[in-house]
Amino acid sequence: MADSFHDAIASGYALSEPALIIGSPMDGTTALPDIRVQVALSMLNRHGLVAGATGTGKTKTLQVLAGQLSLAGVPVLIADIKGDLTGLASPGDVTNAKLLSRAADLKWDFRPVGHPVEFLSLSGKLGAQVRATVHSFGPLLLGRVLGLNDTQTSILSLVFKYCDDHQLPLLDLADLTTTLKYLGGDDGKAILADYGGISPASLGVILRSIITLEQQGADVFFGEPEFDVDDLMRTTPDGQGIISILELSDVMDKPALFSTFMLWMLAQLYHALPEAGDLPKPKLCFFFDEAHLLFDGASDSLLAQIEQTVRLIRSKGVGVYFVTQVPTDVPSSVLAQLGNRVQHALRVFTPEDSDNLKKTVRTFPMTDYFETGTTLTSLGIGEALVTVLSPRGVPTPLAPTRLLPPDSLMAALPPDQLQGRIEAGTLYAKYATTVDRQSAHEIITARLQAAQASVAAMQSSAGDAGAPAPGAPTPAQERAEIERRARELERIRQGAERDARAQAKEEAAAQRAAERARLQREREMTQVGTTVLRGVLGTLFGGSRRRR
Repeated sequence: MADSFHDAIASGYALSEPALIIGSPMDGTTALPDIRVQVALSMLNRHGLVAGATGTGKTKTLQVLAGQLSLAGVPVLIADIKGDLTGLASPGDVTNAKLLSRAADLKWDFRPVGHPVEFLSLSGKLGAQVRATVHSFGPLLLGRVLGLNDTQTSILSLVFKYCDDHQLPLLDLADLTTTLKYLGGDDGKAILADYGGISPASLGVILRSIITLEQQGADVFFGEPEFDVDDLMRTTPDGQGIISILELSDVMDKPALFSTFMLWMLAQLYHALPEAGDLPKPKLCFFFDEAHLLFDGASDSLLAQIEQTVRLIRSKGVGVYFVTQVPTDVPSSVLAQLGNRVQHALRVFTPEDSDNLKKTVRTFPMTDYFETGTTLTSLGIGEALVTVLSPRGVPTPLAPTRLLPPDSLMAALPPDQLQGRIEAGTLYAKYATTVDRQSAHEIITARLQAAQASVAAMQSSAGDAGAPAPGAPTPAQERAEIERRARELERIRQGAERDARAQAKEEAAAQRAAERARLQREREMTQVGTTVLRGVLGTLFGGSRRRR
């Protein structure tokens, strides 16, 4: 390439403020180590994308980014799908010939470092237990985990509304299951009528989906203590950002579950954090690995929620980075918000691959120095096309880049070392013990047990009195009568509430009518006064004119 390429890249990536170094540009296959491709820390909350075919080095790119962010004092949350990122906790291997060769090629002072890591786990087996209450998860995200359609998800929303109206906390799946069974029984028919006549058959579909999820062992993911997202934003005493790694290798067969849990964490951060504006560095960088799992089969309402969260969370100091194979895995509305791009090689083996390549090329800035499509298919392992936002908010020149080697171990930790680090984590003990306080399951069960006790008491009284008189009701009839009276009382209570609301509306309407009448009287008095005044003035001035 011409010297103009060297000068353009050097100018485009020159910074006078703290930055995260990604690598050095390449002139063909030759690295230019006198230039560093970098992104200002102040621009890392503009979100980003790390993409590329399998085996092109995306995971090692995550290690490079996470390690440098930690050293810069920025906490990181990253999903580890295959267990490849556990090596972040251990220094890099100084005997690795390829690593040392890469560092020498880039004239990079390689210093092996182990970073402060906290391991998290949805199952509790590979890290501190991450739980969410059913209530905070909400019907939209829970509907995705359960595989419900839009109609069933809307019904689930009404069930949540019923629990809110009746102070029935939904903490775990047992609470939701008990509530659904209660509403689907005879006692729930009158209740459901007030919520739009929910079909018992639809409740049954939801209930079966929950039971299936429980049988898969997913019931441990819901409950208390709920994970506090503030624990993701910690630093060490010497100012390093703690890297929270969510280990997912033991739940890989539940992609909808773990991808939705990641989205739940992001939504919790959005609601918990105050507005921060532009900061010298982000409060947290959030790496969303296997991002296509989040968007596959997502409903329109869920996609709208993701888009809104990503768009607004930037101003709260959080940078979100989606990691996937091709940019087309991410919806255009979300992709448009990702200002920092690290695009590894794409491989073209099928017509669909060719289409993805063409679409990817169109998402990059134009360049006069190379053909983007050709370069994308010829990049080697650990090489990528990079463009980021400069501190002025302008995309930097598109640069073929040879990435830095990670300063941490590029292999997974041995199982015994990993277990030791898991148990040494400060969050491991905090979330180890499940808390089971009174919630919807206990409240509804207590009500049903009280009703059964009443039936038993009546049966006992009947037995003490001897044989029932001819024509006396049987125990089954007595039980049915008690249940009928309970339902009747519930209908009376609900009717009283409706009457009270109607009376309140009537009183409010009467007050508005009285106010309108008062205003009308004032207008009429004003009009009468005006007419009289005009008549008096007309007489006076008319008389004066006649005297003249």
